[in-house]
Amino acid sequence: MDRHSSIREGHGQTWAKAILLGEHSVVYGHPAVALPLQDLRMRATATPTSGASTLSSLDYSGPVNQAGARFASVARAFEVAREFSGCLDQAFEIVTVSDFPHERGLGSSAAAAGAIIRSVLDASEREAGADELFALTQMAEQIAHGKPSGLDAAATCSPCPIRFQGGQMRPLSQRIENAWLIIADSGVHGSTREAVGGLRRRYENDPDNIGPRISCLGTLAQNAINALDRADAPALGATMDEAHAVLAELSLSLPLLDELTEAARGAGALGAKLTGGGLGGCVIALATGEPAVRQVRTALERAGAAATWSYRMRVSEVDE
Repeated sequence: MDRHSSIREGHGQTWAKAILLGEHSVVYGHPAVALPLQDLRMRATATPTSGASTLSSLDYSGPVNQAGARFASVARAFEVAREFSGCLDQAFEIVTVSDFPHERGLGSSAAAAGAIIRSVLDASEREAGADELFALTQMAEQIAHGKPSGLDAAATCSPCPIRFQGGQMRPLSQRIENAWLIIADSGVHGSTREAVGGLRRRYENDPDNIGPRISCLGTLAQNAINALDRADAPALGATMDEAHAVLAELSLSLPLLDELTEAARGAGALGAKLTGGGLGGCVIALATGEPAVRQVRTALERAGAAATWSYRMRVSEVDE
């Protein structure tokens, strides 16, 4: 223990993210817009211990190396963090606590990986820059998603909305005042890997039909960037509605997701769409003003949402 006499209890924190526009098309080189949800946090604690390293996360509690495929990305995050910190021979008790559900398109795997990495680095008093943290998180995300775009790894630690394209992230201005995002959990577990892989197979088999729709999603993402910059909430909402229709044409929605988006619009939302991989997960809706937020949340819950949250979109100015 002499080599690691400075190791202490470490803490790490990330948060959820919602993809406003551009899910799936981002994998094909188009831009995507993601909104960090700083109020929905993922926290990790790394406590040095003797013996085997253990994990307490979701409904699992036991040795890290016996956590199974479901926690493969978490185990990989722990491994790369220890390697980066130079403490591969130090065991830890890793505990994660999340304010939001997993497998709903809110970035839980990247958030958990990022929080664990930060907690181990904090325990080891090892500094890491933003690029290094991103790279470490991507190593874990490759276990979860195969060939991740990097969007989740970037958005789950960003302080402001981001534009992501071709592995490059840049902050975005968000000038819409009094705008809220309502997130509704469908209660259906989604699989990003399954959704991305399925779309890729359909694209390879029918590029003339699928390709233009993927390109359309990229165009809509750029429209969303412009709407945020111009403080044009109705335009952003209309863009969200269009994107959901295209995602449904790509067989990435479900009847329940369609019903939730329709309920949100009927209750006054400016726009609504699925977010993330699809085939389950969450729906997001845009509203302005707290009365509208309450109406939309009530409508979503009545339409079958397992849970809802509201997040006030922070105004941010970015120098171009």
